[in-house]
Amino acid sequence: MENRRLGRTGHYSSIVTLGCFSLASVTQAEADKTIELALSHGVNHFDVAPAYGEAELRLRPWMKDHRDEIFLACKTTKRTKKSAAEVLRQSLERTGAEYFDLYQVHALDEMDELRRVFGPKGALQAMLEARRSGIIRYIGITSHRPLIMLEALKLFDFDSVMLPISFVLKKHYDARSDYEPILRIAKQRDIGTIAMKSFAKQPYQTEKRSHATYYEPFDSQEDIEKCVNFALSQNVTTVASASDIKLIPKILRAAERHHELTEIELAKIIESAANLKPIFPDGAFMDQLTTWRKSRGDD
Repeated sequence: MENRRLGRTGHYSSIVTLGCFSLASVTQAEADKTIELALSHGVNHFDVAPAYGEAELRLRPWMKDHRDEIFLACKTTKRTKKSAAEVLRQSLERTGAEYFDLYQVHALDEMDELRRVFGPKGALQAMLEARRSGIIRYIGITSHRPLIMLEALKLFDFDSVMLPISFVLKKHYDARSDYEPILRIAKQRDIGTIAMKSFAKQPYQTEKRSHATYYEPFDSQEDIEKCVNFALSQNVTTVASASDIKLIPKILRAAERHHELTEIELAKIIESAANLKPIFPDGAFMDQLTTWRKSRGDD
């Protein structure tokens, strides 16, 4: 599988990241099979979080013999220094890892949380202390709202960003979900870029759920290859896999078949989303954003 440089970290990540939300509610045997499959296909970047059910524990048996094969990323939804430090220690214990390669502010999607994270007693302070002590190497951020991520990047020079990138979003443009300004900044600053929600087709149209995802995913091999090829055409480092282990073999196959898209192929893929509805943006928050910017003296 192709590897790409994760920005200034210097790590060459596989173009698919194992999104460990897929391990949240599976047995250890199922998790072992999925992890072994991913490693055998050259996946070297794993992304986990304490919010992902039992996923941290499912990784633990693999840390003893395979830690040096895995760029291990973890995340926190805690917003204060004290709570973030506590959860970080718990994640290290649950995974059995001595350190995390990347530790990320997770799902920073609200303005009030932005203020808390970057405050004097905010979660970022715990991350900086952890980096100084060597239990994390790099600091990243994830958000479903690029406009909030833009504000966060004004306040701190993160090593990586993770955000939704898909051809469905590209087709149905909305300023609130426009990822391109983030990618431009990332390129300028040499920040690693991780695409997520790339396999999201649309919100479920009925109450029936076909997969272990909160959105209806693309699930045919052909469509999954569209998802992978499109996301990687956006100059990102790696694409996080969907949160259903049944889709992972198809995603790995798509990554190994990845090719650069021609302009005609790219346009055709984008147009194929014409009748779909993107899962983002999921609500208006422009008033909050405007107030925040005025409070900082921004235009």
